Amino acid sequence: MRFDILTLFPNLFESYLSDSILKRALDQELIDVKFHNIRDYSSDKHHKVDDTPYGGGAGMVMACQPLFDCIKDVKKQNSGPVIFLTPQGERFTQNKANNLAANNKEIILLCGRYEGIDQRVRDQLIDQEISIGDYVLTGGELPAMILIDSIARQIPGVLGNEDSQGEDSFSEKFAGKKEYPHYTKPAEYEGHKVPDVLLSGNHAEIEKWREERLK
Repeated sequence: MRFDILTLFPNLFESYLSDSILKRALDQELIDVKFHNIRDYSSDKHHKVDDTPYGGGAGMVMACQPLFDCIKDVKKQNSGPVIFLTPQGERFTQNKANNLAANNKEIILLCGRYEGIDQRVRDQLIDQEISIGDYVLTGGELPAMILIDSIARQIPGVLGNEDSQGEDSFSEKFAGKKEYPHYTKPAEYEGHKVPDVLLSGNHAEIEKWREERLK
C-alpha cells in the first residue's frame, strides 16, 4: 500500500513512523509513505499558501494554486483516491478502514490547515472527505496518521500475529462489538485477582465469559 501525504508539516510524521509496527511495515516494504510539502508548489516568491477569505471572517484559507498544482503532480504518481481530512467529512470507522485497504493499493491524503481549503479544490480534486470525529484539530496531520495506522493493519504481514486482527474490537468474530477485558500474569496483584474462570482451563466457559462481556 502506498500513501502520499500532502502537508505543510511533513516532519510531524517522522517520530510516529519511526517506531513499532509501522516502522517494521516500512522496512519490509509492506507500506510506502511519501511526503509532499504543499509549500514547495507555491508560485509566490515567499512560498505563501494561504490568503484571507472572500466575504470576510477570521483566519486564513489555503489557496487554490499550490493545492491544485500539488495534487495534480502527485496524481501522476499515485492513481488512488484523494482523501481530504476534515470535520465535515464522513465519519471514519473500522468498516471504512477495511474498505479502503481492500479496494486500494494507493491513497492520497490531504492535510488541511488554518480555516480550511478553497472550496474549488474540494469540488474539483477531492474524491472523499473523512472525519475522525466531531471536534476541531489544528490540522489534518493527526487524522492522516490515524488513517495510515488503521488501514496498514489490514495489510497481510503488517501485524506480527495475523490472528490479532481477527480478534480486534469491531472484528467479524465479535460481530462489530468491542472486545472483552484482558488479563495477564500475575493472577493476583495488590489484592486484585484475575477472574477464576480464566484460570480454570475450561475453554467453553472462558469463551462464554468473554462473549458476555463484548460491548
